[in-house]
Amino acid sequence: MTAPPKIHRPTATTLLALAALAVIELGCAKTAVRKDAAPVADTVQAAAAATLDTVSGTFTDSRDAKTYRTVRIGELTWMAENLNFATDSSRCYDDADSNCTKYGRLYNWNDAMTACPAGWRVPSDEDWDGLAMAAGGQRVKDECGQLVEYEDGNYYWKFAGKKLKSTTGWRDYWEDDDGKLVSGNGTGEFGFSALPGGIGYSGGNFYSVGDYGSWWSATERGASNAWDRFMYYDGGSVIRDYSNKARLYSVRCVRDFAAPQ
Repeated sequence: MTAPPKIHRPTATTLLALAALAVIELGCAKTAVRKDAAPVADTVQAAAAATLDTVSGTFTDSRDAKTYRTVRIGELTWMAENLNFATDSSRCYDDADSNCTKYGRLYNWNDAMTACPAGWRVPSDEDWDGLAMAAGGQRVKDECGQLVEYEDGNYYWKFAGKKLKSTTGWRDYWEDDDGKLVSGNGTGEFGFSALPGGIGYSGGNFYSVGDYGSWWSATERGASNAWDRFMYYDGGSVIRDYSNKARLYSVRCVRDFAAPQ
């Protein structure tokens, strides 16, 4: 059995160290934010006002009669479970049906774009930012008060992951400072119930169930990549990253604005 490929996921400590170094080297005249980076949209900023506006419900997918919990957070209604609709290219983690029942299916990006039921869609990059802000997330800023965004466009929302993660299902970890065993679970206070469904690769290998949850956005980054969001067991952030469209990630559907509410 071959060793799993190393997943290059930055830790919160690494990201903070990089931000501090960038500020020291560049100073306030040259910020750590990419000059071509788009500002956070006004609609995303406005989501903070709706932090406590959460309404739970259910939705039944007429295609296979599966019922999903839903939650309205801010202005959008999200499925509160990972999608588990079988498409031609979707897979269960380790090809085990029990993992689909627990974590939902894993989809490549092209498959994900057609997987949500009528009236629902894959959330955009902006939708994910709005969710993180509504859940009390905070973007990291440098010493000059500028939002930190790294060379490849990645950034993260502190605190949001802890609130959006499920209260069960995430691996415990040992805290380095005092050797204390810490739960990787979240508080679940918004009812989003994010689970660590792991990652699949086009070659058929699966990794990191219980450790990482990765979800596609509908926003492309060039022809071969798309933006995603991931959460990890030993941190409380929501990370904006991008990945090759061939990878297999979880999907959360959001209700289309044009659909009847």
